[in-house]
Amino acid sequence: MVERSKGFRVGTRKKLRKKVRDRGRIKIRKTLQEFEEGDKVIIEVDSSYHKGMPHKRFFGKHGKIIEKRGKSYLVESKLGNKPKKIICSSIHLRKA
Repeated sequence: MVERSKGFRVGTRKKLRKKVRDRGRIKIRKTLQEFEEGDKVIIEVDSSYHKGMPHKRFFGKHGKIIEKRGKSYLVESKLGNKPKKIICSSIHLRKA
């Protein structure tokens, strides 16, 4: 028997699927968007851009920008009762 895969993106067939009209190149305004510290954001993954992609357990979660780290942002989000810190690219975020 073949051992089951335990990769980073396992079980994300529906989560990472894009709508037909959203396929293709990433919109330039998504790459250029900037956030301030304290902004509320929603983690919304763009599957066509792999850099700075958060783990699948954070898809659709709300968070708060703590700081900027290079081109990415440090986002604090709650998972259950515990606060978690996620390093995430701006392409995978949108304002709440």
